[in-house]
Amino acid sequence: MEKKGIYNMAHIREVRTEWLWYPYIPYGKVTIIQGDPGEGKTTLALNIAAALTRGRTVTGEKTDPLTGEELFPTSVLFQTAEDGLADTIKPRLLAADADCGYISGVDESSYPLTITDGRLEEALRLTNARLVILDPLQAYLGADVDMHRANSIRPVMSYLANMAEQYGCAVILIGHMNKNMGTKAAYRGLGSIDLTAAARSVLLVARDKRDEDRRIVMQIKSSLAKEGKPVAFRMGENNSFTYEGECEADPENVLMGIAPVQPKQTDLARQFLMSELGGGEAKPVKALTEKAENIGITSPILRKVKSEMHIRTLNEERIWYWQLE
Repeated sequence: MEKKGIYNMAHIREVRTEWLWYPYIPYGKVTIIQGDPGEGKTTLALNIAAALTRGRTVTGEKTDPLTGEELFPTSVLFQTAEDGLADTIKPRLLAADADCGYISGVDESSYPLTITDGRLEEALRLTNARLVILDPLQAYLGADVDMHRANSIRPVMSYLANMAEQYGCAVILIGHMNKNMGTKAAYRGLGSIDLTAAARSVLLVARDKRDEDRRIVMQIKSSLAKEGKPVAFRMGENNSFTYEGECEADPENVLMGIAPVQPKQTDLARQFLMSELGGGEAKPVKALTEKAENIGITSPILRKVKSEMHIRTLNEERIWYWQLE
């Protein structure tokens, strides 16, 4: 028999973690996306939001890769204190193919929003949003909260964590980096280390030093699953993202300005052909080679790997196709 005010672990019901993007962003928890200015933090967050509004995963699938269940469009709450909604955020969302009817926010025209003033929670209740994005975090702490003091930031993060758990939504906080070069990536987030401690996942977004249009996303903290491998996205028109897949990168080296190791073209080509032809569908060779060249895979490398993978060539009405056997 439990005594009043005391819990016993034998009576705690185990709950399976649900994932917006495994293992990078859990539902019901707080995730921090951080990086230096202009590296793509907000763009990544907006593309994640856009995917949810279309019933897709971050990597473009229409079914949950863990459960196999069909995905459906879901609502998103997005708050920004740095970018204009009409001239910056809306164009980026449209470039990411978002259904903007699923994206809402709290009107701050009368007075600024803070995390604990009740309006964010009311918006969650009204919209049933499964994702909340606050960009940047420090803009929504409130004037009396010092983000550099643990005893000041802990109650706010606790409130946010409880809200995420209660509503089953993922909360993404966009954060900037401090100037402490040479320290570990986990200590480069702006504000108290308690911010990082309270988050269940922390992602670092950085520019590939060898490719201006490529962004690397690295997980520097994961409390609910094994840390995910670094993944790459390619920036497109209006800052849209195209997922490229796993890559090699080290957070400490990236923050020191050391270029990540580029994967071999043959590995990229093999991954590209599997993603394009793995479903068994025949696709035009011209379209495949053009798409491959856009992500840095040359035609000779593509054809070499095609032969190694036993992909057959078809000709229909004078159009050449490739199909995985």
